[in-house]
Amino acid sequence: MTTGSSPKHDDLEAGIIGDVAAADGGGGDGEGGGWECEDDFSDPFDIANTKNASLDTLRRWRQATLVLNASRRFRYTLDLKREEEKDQRSSMIRAHAQVIRAALLFKLAGQRAIGTTVTPPNPSADYSIALDQLASMTRDHNISALQQYGGASLLLVKGVSELLKTNVDRGIAGDDNELSSRRSTFGSNTYPIKEGQSFLRFLWEAWQDLTLIILIIAAIASLALGIKSEGLQEGWYDGGSIFFAVLLVIFVTAISDYRQSLQFQKLNEEKRNIHLEVIRGGRRDKVSIYDLVVGDVVPLKIGDQAICWNQNSEVPADGILINGHSLAIDESSMTGESKIVRKDQKAPFLMSGCMVADGAGTMLVTGVGINTEWGLLMASISEDTGEETPLQVRLNGVATFIGIVGLAVALSVLAVLLARFFTGTSRNSDGTIQFVRGRTSIGATVDGVIKIFTAAVTIVVVAVPEGLPLAVTLTLAYSMKKMMADNALVRRLSACETMGSATTICSDKTGTLTLNQMTVVEAYVARQKVDPPEDSSQLNAVVLSLLNESIAQNTAGSVFSSKDGGGIEVSGSPTEKALLHWGVKFGMKFDIVRSESTVLHVSPFNSTKKQGGVAVRRSDSQVHAHWKGAAEIILASSTRYLDTNGCLQSIDKDMGFFNKAIEDMAARSLRCVAIAYRTCENDQIPADEEQLAQWQLPEDDLVLLAIVGIKDPCREGVKDAVKYAQMLV
Repeated sequence: MTTGSSPKHDDLEAGIIGDVAAADGGGGDGEGGGWECEDDFSDPFDIANTKNASLDTLRRWRQATLVLNASRRFRYTLDLKREEEKDQRSSMIRAHAQVIRAALLFKLAGQRAIGTTVTPPNPSADYSIALDQLASMTRDHNISALQQYGGASLLLVKGVSELLKTNVDRGIAGDDNELSSRRSTFGSNTYPIKEGQSFLRFLWEAWQDLTLIILIIAAIASLALGIKSEGLQEGWYDGGSIFFAVLLVIFVTAISDYRQSLQFQKLNEEKRNIHLEVIRGGRRDKVSIYDLVVGDVVPLKIGDQAICWNQNSEVPADGILINGHSLAIDESSMTGESKIVRKDQKAPFLMSGCMVADGAGTMLVTGVGINTEWGLLMASISEDTGEETPLQVRLNGVATFIGIVGLAVALSVLAVLLARFFTGTSRNSDGTIQFVRGRTSIGATVDGVIKIFTAAVTIVVVAVPEGLPLAVTLTLAYSMKKMMADNALVRRLSACETMGSATTICSDKTGTLTLNQMTVVEAYVARQKVDPPEDSSQLNAVVLSLLNESIAQNTAGSVFSSKDGGGIEVSGSPTEKALLHWGVKFGMKFDIVRSESTVLHVSPFNSTKKQGGVAVRRSDSQVHAHWKGAAEIILASSTRYLDTNGCLQSIDKDMGFFNKAIEDMAARSLRCVAIAYRTCENDQIPADEEQLAQWQLPEDDLVLLAIVGIKDPCREGVKDAVKYAQMLV
């Protein structure tokens, strides 16, 4: 670094050096590192995670960027001032909500201290509780009201469900009349969204461009000169042509931006229209997030896309927990506290927009849309989606640079020509001097100056390639329209630009190249390969009974009769659906098997453990802990297996056989899942309900039941499409 560099350059150079040091392995104090200590260096321009970068960091980056024309080049980039105002508004709303909640909690605590009872529920339309009472109870986490509404039931939510005419196990009936009645009484799961900018606003923004302003000034000057020197008709012809070009650019730009804004609004509406599972009439149905109503029973589990508006594993509405297993909620988006909150019967209230961090459960919806804190927050925030593509930014930068250079040249030419004109150096075509001090009239002097000014303006008009960025915008907009006609939702214009230079296609597999219909195609029970895998005659009765129990109880899915009565339907994750279909094919009666045992504790499946378990108490008082998960993990925890006769055998001598079976299935791109169980002694099971909720299921000394291979069949025509794509590349 030179000693004469400016402070700004020092900061920028420090940021560049920090990036280089990070690329070289951090520049630590190991060999080859030039820094004394990595922790001692604070890089003001380092953005560890661009999604969560602070506004201060983004502002420093922007200050370090050479901006030739901010009003043009960054017309559609992030508005830091608006983002800061949005954050401040969100924080203010959240703070006000928490202050109101705290005040109400203090009030309720005082009422309880002096023995004041909760107001009894007031009937509202067809239901026994009013909207304001329901919203107040959920918003204020009023456990006293929940207890009073719950009556003598041990399950507090049962009383509220009766007031809402909801069955906690089967949900609501879900017919059109009932849904309409619930929406009219308790509201719909929507919130007011601020409308986009009007077309006049886009016109106003389109002409506020340095280049266009220069062209407008040039048009006025050309018009004035033409009218004075060549008459009204010729003057309008010269100046009017520039005016027409400027107006054409303004209107085409405004129309393009306005149409793009409408497309973005439509895409955002499509993005927010998430489908999630609800239990209605004892069935699990997929419904739109907008169709959710008060009284719905919604399953929750980590990894779901059952979201409100943010496309994450989030709670879709305000509600009360019906039952849950290790359910943990991240409420930081609403409370500001980055702390995971465990939900149980002592803390049953769930807030819309909070993320499901762990576990699984079901909730009763008690508040939707604008009647939730999340809905109030989102109604006050508008989403700004306008942005330019990288190519547009570069071309606009080039156009702006050329415009500035052209303007500089024009000013230089203007200064030189004016100097030559007033010093008497400039001559007419016949050799006469254009300007002679004291002899040339004022009118002739003005005409000469205007001609010189027109020549300078012509340089600017010719130099600025205003049509280039406009042509790119129109081309990309046309490409977006063509892609949307092919049912390809384009979120950003840059996607159209990028596709033009694509050399490699990376495609999602599940549901894109495949049918998203996982099926068990291979199964090993003991050392025997079951072929076909659904042939139950090859299974011992003891093994078959344990498999039925494990598949039916250790799942978040369900099996129910189809609406037309022509068969059965299965819900759940793709892997669970495959196992449930497999069980049904070899004779498993789902409802009967589940009624023969009682669930004591559930350890939900997650991507970290790669396994999930459930403890059940059978009718003979035996307790079984069933596990399923990644085959290699379950196999490593197994010490025995059941042979074809239903007898326990040590797995040590057969470990190589099972590992070979897993490797063969994995080599054929099958998803390998193992099923195992173990017996738990009654004295090992916590007697207290609170301790039982914290119980860690034993996951060692397992008895292997089966290893299955699951496959997602390819869609028809995928092979031909891949071959065609390879030919194009």
